[in-house]
Amino acid sequence: MKFARSAGILLHPTSLPGANGVGELGPEAFRFLDFLTDAGLKIWQMLPLGPTGYGDSPYQSFSAFAGNPLLIHVSPPDGTRSFPAHSVEFETVIPHKRALMDRAVARFEPDQAYRAFVAENEDWLADYALFMALKETHGGVAWTDWAPEVASRDAKALEDWRCRLTSLIERYQVEQYLFFSQFHALKQACVEREIRLMGDLPIYVAHDSADVWSHRDLFELDATGHPRVQAGVPPDYFSATGQLWGNPIYNWKAIRAANYHWWIRRMRAAFDMFDLVRIDHFRGFEAYWEVPGDATTAVNGRWVKGPGTELFDATSAALGPLPIVAENLGVITPQVEALREQFGYPGMSILQFAFGNDTQAAKFRPHSFPRERVVYTGTHDNDTTLGWWNSTGEGDSTRTAKDVANEKALARQYFATDGAEMNWTLIRAALASVADTVLIPIQDVLGLGSEARMNLPGRESGNWRFRFSWDQVTPGIKERLRMMVDTYSR
Repeated sequence: MKFARSAGILLHPTSLPGANGVGELGPEAFRFLDFLTDAGLKIWQMLPLGPTGYGDSPYQSFSAFAGNPLLIHVSPPDGTRSFPAHSVEFETVIPHKRALMDRAVARFEPDQAYRAFVAENEDWLADYALFMALKETHGGVAWTDWAPEVASRDAKALEDWRCRLTSLIERYQVEQYLFFSQFHALKQACVEREIRLMGDLPIYVAHDSADVWSHRDLFELDATGHPRVQAGVPPDYFSATGQLWGNPIYNWKAIRAANYHWWIRRMRAAFDMFDLVRIDHFRGFEAYWEVPGDATTAVNGRWVKGPGTELFDATSAALGPLPIVAENLGVITPQVEALREQFGYPGMSILQFAFGNDTQAAKFRPHSFPRERVVYTGTHDNDTTLGWWNSTGEGDSTRTAKDVANEKALARQYFATDGAEMNWTLIRAALASVADTVLIPIQDVLGLGSEARMNLPGRESGNWRFRFSWDQVTPGIKERLRMMVDTYSR
């Protein structure tokens, strides 16, 4: 699908400013839309918006369909505590927001709009609300550690629990109504400003999720419900031992037998929310890295063929041509690229990857870009551009100090720069390229270093915490962006 020539910002809503210690879908989100408009930018890309579990990762959610209640805007009470301006302290924010949400739900009066929302979303909302109520009742442990009759979804046991947990189930339904009401108000504001919202769809879902608990047959699980095999990637740029994600692998045979119904539902839900959707780890649809369920690293895995064209034929038949961006980073084969190109999905190029010593680096340089490409200075998994540029390679598991020195020398030569303001050098190169779409992490626009990194793959804690503040957004930044966007017809 052809994308209009444009540019935007990668910013997860949790990174917005706000009085409650975490970004929300409230006034600060609308203010960010005004910033995008003033800078001439047309896309706001977000990370996955599901309710986060252990580790606070947007890619490990309790549901593939629900929204994150942390993002619901709630006015803080007078005299509320203060929070860090540039970091989300999830350990204090979560109980703070939970208390605020308890008050908001207690004041909520169900009306016709709420009842219509519950009815229209029954195919996922009923299981999600029951799952979360049961999880809370069982002390937050994974569903495989619940009472056996509940974990196995015995019909009588579930009905008994529904009766016992009626008010708690409704609490979780009200949260979802509030989330989607605020999200769609924000989306309407985007429409009015001609800004497109771009979402992010993880290929896998979390094992401890309503999706796996309620559809065990669609995943490769053992008799106890634990993953028989798990997802990950082999050793790569980010880790010498690969990345072990822990997500269960799909039972593609069962999904195929059901005519890909669950995936079609998931894609429909994504495009009800977003104008564009990036599919994370697209290469896993052609072949995926399968690791034993008891493995502790991703080294000893194997490649297994995925559903390939069948899945996208089914979704296209049901939903029509879709504006999908295929994340095609990592170990990419000609077969993966053929699958992507068959459906006209643009791939990604990362400028921070353009000057390394691996064999694929050259394809990330601007002179190699096709028009059907989405270009980033870096992604949520990368260091910020200034963090990357100032790195010495010390502690890097995949690059030596010599590798880093050679990388910098080539980048200086390529861009004819002394290395000053490398964030703006990469931003200009991306915007000037022929690629149809350019997305820039807000950290690079603000010129922030490694302290503002969003995620370090393989790190168990300390990720997803970055926030910016409006005092970091100087008038000069907005004007500089607008000048470049206009100069390069974005």
